[in-house]
Amino acid sequence: MTESRLAPWLSSSRWPTAPIRLVARLGSGHTPSRNNPEYWENCSVPWITLADVWQLRHGRTTVITETKEMVSPLGLANSAAVKHPAGTVILSRTASVGFSAIMGRDMATSQDFATWTCGPRLEPRYLLHALRGMAPDLKRVATGSTHKTIYMPDIEQLRVPLPPLEEQRRIADFLDGETARMDALGSRLKQFDRDVREREAAVLSSLLNADASSPSDDLPLGWSWTPLMHLTDPMRQIMYGIVLPGPDVVDGVPIVKGGDVAANRLTREALKRTTHEIEAGYARSRLKGGDLVIAIRGSVGDIAVVPDELTGANLTQDAARISIDATIDSNWIRLVLQSPLVEHQIKERVTGATIKGINIWDLKRISVPTPKLYEQQKLAQEASGTVNTHEALRSRVLRHHTLLAERRQTLIAAAVTGQFDVFTASGRNVTEGVAV
Repeated sequence: MTESRLAPWLSSSRWPTAPIRLVARLGSGHTPSRNNPEYWENCSVPWITLADVWQLRHGRTTVITETKEMVSPLGLANSAAVKHPAGTVILSRTASVGFSAIMGRDMATSQDFATWTCGPRLEPRYLLHALRGMAPDLKRVATGSTHKTIYMPDIEQLRVPLPPLEEQRRIADFLDGETARMDALGSRLKQFDRDVREREAAVLSSLLNADASSPSDDLPLGWSWTPLMHLTDPMRQIMYGIVLPGPDVVDGVPIVKGGDVAANRLTREALKRTTHEIEAGYARSRLKGGDLVIAIRGSVGDIAVVPDELTGANLTQDAARISIDATIDSNWIRLVLQSPLVEHQIKERVTGATIKGINIWDLKRISVPTPKLYEQQKLAQEASGTVNTHEALRSRVLRHHTLLAERRQTLIAAAVTGQFDVFTASGRNVTEGVAV
C-alpha cells in the first residue's frame, strides 16, 4: 500500500512525511487462550478489544481509560499480548476499521488493534489527529469479505507529516479546540433529529394508533385489533425469499436484501442480482409494484414500497414481502407499520444474539389497530403530511451532518499537512452553513 493509494492528501504536506513506525514503536495485541481458565483469573490489566470501539465511534474520545474486559498478568506472560504504556496511540484495524484514541493508563489490546508508542519526535495527540484524518482512507482500502481488515504489513507503511515537535503541539491544540466545537454542533444536530422523531411518533400514535399503548387497550368505536396476516392478500402471504442467492450476476433477477430497505436502494440499478435458475425456485416470493418490503434481519422493521420497475424481482431471507389486501388502504398500512405501537411490537419479537431478526410466524401475528376503509384513507392523508414534513427536516439534518463530517476531515488534513498556519486560522468559518 503506497502513500498515494492510502491518503493522497499527504503528498501536499509542507513537511517531510515518515513511516510512523520510524518515530513510534509499532505494536499490537493478542488474546490469551480461553482454554486456560487460570489466564483469566485475578485480571487487573485493562484490555482494549472490539467491545470497546463504541467509545471511539463518535470521534470525541481522545483518551480511553476503561475497558469492558481485563486480562491477568499470567495471561499476558503466556501470550503475545503486551502491556503498553500510557500515552500509546491505538487504531482499530479489524471489523470496525479506523477508530483511534490514546491510552490513558498502561493497557493491553487484542490483536484487533495496532499501537504506536511515540518517540521524542512525535506528539501522541498530533498522531491521533493524523490517524483520524486517514480514517476514511483506511476504511476504503480495508480488505476481507466477512470482516474488513487492515493487515499489519499495510499498517507498517502508514506515514505521517513531521513538523517540529512544538508545531505538532500547536496543531494538536488547535484541532482539539476546533473539533470540540464541531462535535458540540453535531450533538445539537443529533438532539434536533431525536426531537423531530419524537414529535412524529407522538402524531402517528395519536392518528394511527388511537393513542393505544398495547393490543390490550380499547379502541374507538368501529376500530378493531387485526393480525397483520389478515390485512394481506390471501393469495400472496407474508414471506421471505431466497436463502442462498449466490454471487451477483450481471443479467440476473434483482433481489431485495434487508440492508437495501434500510438504505432506500429499491431501484434496478442499485440492487444485486441472482441467476434466473436460483430465482425460479422462489416464485412464490416474487414482488409486484405497490408491495411493501420489511427488513426482518439486521435493521429489523425498516419498510419500503416496491416501485413498479421492480415487478418480478425477488427477496432474500433478510426481507419479507407484505402484499396488501385490496380492501385495505396501502398508504395507511405502510404508515401504521411505522407507527410507535406496531414498531414496539416488532422490536419485542426480535430474537438472536449475533444477527437480530424477527421470524415470519411472529410478523404475521403483529396486532394492527384497524379502522374502517374510509377512515384509513382519511388518516393516511393526514399522517402523510406529518411524515413528509418530518422527513424533510431529517433530510436537512442528515445533509448538515454530512457537511460537518466533510469539513472535519478537510480541517484535519489541512492542519496536519501545514496547508494553513494554525496561529492565524481562527476557525470561525469552519461551521458556517451548518446549523440546527
